[in-house]
Amino acid sequence: MVQHPIDELDASGTLAALESGVGRRRAAEVEDLLLVAHWAALQGTDPRLDPRPVPGLPRPPGGDRLDQVGGEGTPKVRELSLCELGIARGVHTLAARAVTADVLDLQHRLTDTWAKVRDLDAEPWLARKVASLSRHLSVDVVHVVDAAVAAAIAGETPSRVIAIAEAKIIEADPAAHAERVRRAQHRRHVSLTRTDEVGLRCVIARVTAGQAVWVDAMITRVAEILAARPEHDGASTDLLRSMAFGWLARPADLLTLLLESTDIPAAVGDAPAESAADDDEPVPVCRAIALPADLLDALRTLDPVRLRPDAKLYVHLHEAILTGAVPGVARVEDLGPHLLAQVRDLLAHANVTTVPVIDLNQLVSVNAYDHPEALAERVRLLRPVDAFPHASRVSRKTDLDHPVPYRANGPPGQTSSHRSQPLGRTGHRAKTHLGYTCTPLPTGETVWQTPHGRHRLVDAHGTHHLTQDDYTALTSDDPLDRALTRLLIKARTRGLPE
Repeated sequence: MVQHPIDELDASGTLAALESGVGRRRAAEVEDLLLVAHWAALQGTDPRLDPRPVPGLPRPPGGDRLDQVGGEGTPKVRELSLCELGIARGVHTLAARAVTADVLDLQHRLTDTWAKVRDLDAEPWLARKVASLSRHLSVDVVHVVDAAVAAAIAGETPSRVIAIAEAKIIEADPAAHAERVRRAQHRRHVSLTRTDEVGLRCVIARVTAGQAVWVDAMITRVAEILAARPEHDGASTDLLRSMAFGWLARPADLLTLLLESTDIPAAVGDAPAESAADDDEPVPVCRAIALPADLLDALRTLDPVRLRPDAKLYVHLHEAILTGAVPGVARVEDLGPHLLAQVRDLLAHANVTTVPVIDLNQLVSVNAYDHPEALAERVRLLRPVDAFPHASRVSRKTDLDHPVPYRANGPPGQTSSHRSQPLGRTGHRAKTHLGYTCTPLPTGETVWQTPHGRHRLVDAHGTHHLTQDDYTALTSDDPLDRALTRLLIKARTRGLPE
């Protein structure tokens, strides 16, 4: 085995190399930011001044436009140029937009902080964080943040720098901060995190204090009921509360559980007026429920099945799973990979209606530009991921694109299940208006060429870099050239199917 030079370093030499490496890493990151800024400068002209695609005719809708990606006082950038920037950097378009906004803010708004970064005295990522935090400030007051951060960023810890920035942002515009606080107090939401590797997700809710108290009280009550069951013997409080939270999504089953576990008295009169609590105030969590006897009887005889929700679940699995040739792992749309036993659990408390399985090997096409719903369903089942290079979106809320541009007087069947592809709206606009070339291969992959000569191959394994020679061979009419090139790319990336 050949010994690497690093293996020859002693303890002192290792630390010295790490210290010098910090400077090299920062220098590389600064160079990257400078290149992004230069790209933004090259893309700062007004697209309306470009020659029209068809002289004398209006420009088609959805074309490029100048966009203020950075804060006030930064130059505008052609919006769709960020797609090609993302491809060159190997990231999503939104990531390309974020880095462009940050570097423009540093160059034009946070100039003292930018000087520290260019001198390699500060971490570029930390300066970018400050740029993002202060982007909403006007150009007239952002200098307050810049001066304070520039004085601290070279020596203070990142957490301290962020704390200084947050304080100075408030100081720079107290009225605007007060308004943001007011809006935040009225901003409510419930959202979900991504599914993790074991099929769990976090629910994040922003609700009033009173609602939060009631939800917590109900979770506590259900957890206490579950704890008394033999099958949950030894379960931790956190686990029981998590299971109880899941019961909130099944009101019919929850009602049955509470009725079976609670002695509910009949009504003894109207509740006192002071028992009503404002939504925003904490309320007592222990109070007897007073209900009329006839309502109690109706609740006890209610069939919970009638209240269960209807379920529509998309499960993608290989035919080998059905034969037992491979382990039973399936991909559930919006939830990620699941064991088949987990899939059964997802449907355990819902009314399930089965529908025929769609044979995706069958080619379906129409002689029209638009995709009918039945055809769109097939396309999204065959290709669930945004097909733009380096895109990551797995969603049904995408446009459906013709990789080969649709021709009104072209051959029949141009809109088909095996040729159409999903694209996010920004990527779709870039492809349509900026001269991207998109070539579907007979083997299922798609080859892209950007307006400035970047080449990528998108397949079921993601996005792969191509050379000009690769692109020429893959898009040629010679099947032997295409086959040999695919083998070479497969050896290089291990990403192409057999």
